[in-house]
Amino acid sequence: MLRIEKWMRRRTREGQSTLRRLAPKCQEFMRLFPEDATIERVATGFRFTEGPVWCAKEKVLLFSDIPADQILKLTPDGRVTTFRQPSGNSNGLTRDKEGRLIACEHGNRRVTRTEKDGSITVLADRFQGKKLNSPNDVVVKSDGAVYFTDPPYGIKPAQQEQPIQGVYRLSPDGNDLSVVADDLERPNGLAFSPDETKLYVADSSARRHIRVFDVQMDGSLSGGRIFHAMNVERPGLPDGMEVDVYGHIYCTGPGGVWVFDMEGNHLGTIVTPEEPANCSWGDDDWKSLYITARTSVYKIRANIPGIKVA
Repeated sequence: MLRIEKWMRRRTREGQSTLRRLAPKCQEFMRLFPEDATIERVATGFRFTEGPVWCAKEKVLLFSDIPADQILKLTPDGRVTTFRQPSGNSNGLTRDKEGRLIACEHGNRRVTRTEKDGSITVLADRFQGKKLNSPNDVVVKSDGAVYFTDPPYGIKPAQQEQPIQGVYRLSPDGNDLSVVADDLERPNGLAFSPDETKLYVADSSARRHIRVFDVQMDGSLSGGRIFHAMNVERPGLPDGMEVDVYGHIYCTGPGGVWVFDMEGNHLGTIVTPEEPANCSWGDDDWKSLYITARTSVYKIRANIPGIKVA
């Protein structure tokens, strides 16, 4: 099918004219967004943004600036304040069933939970007596189980104690940490399907593909077939991802946010001004996709809401 591009012109707060575009491959992609959809830069001036998560009660977006060692808070009026520093060079963020923040502390090599009084609880920092690599991204299943990826991005080769780059599951009671996938080179972003029967995992290695696993009744994973391979000439790797309530997968990758149907067909790309790393649904109706991309945070409106967090 012919690739067509829809360009949209808007003005930034500084008054400079900019172009933002959607790159659809089919009409299904265009139906996902309002006709006047544009990509809006909502905050900038950071070093490397990651891990956005929407906090519905507070109506704020939390996100990481990894090298700045901060978790930042973005309010609807565009103000950015520090939520936590140091953050352990936090990367992926999410919230549990009680609304508490779960963070992959890339630098501290651990996964933590911020309690309601502000104290920090370590959920996982070792497996079978050895330090984790550098936890990267995290999701919480509706039963309370925590799944996270553990590539070696935050450590030197000599520091790696785990023999694998795994995907881990922490049981709902927090007592059992297990490996649920061990055959990825650089496991990164991950997301559940709406019914939680599938878990999508990005392998941000030379493989450049997304895998999809079947989630078993006991929380373990099986299968692991290739969902989509990003075999394009431009640089970039599959990274953070989100899913909407109809099962469309939004994954950051080369040139922007790639959108797929449940069969793994690439419907089109939200082309971003900077290379994106992660994304998250938010706002009152959960129809805004927030995108962390290098020095900035962007937002685009969609017609279909995303899966709510907490």
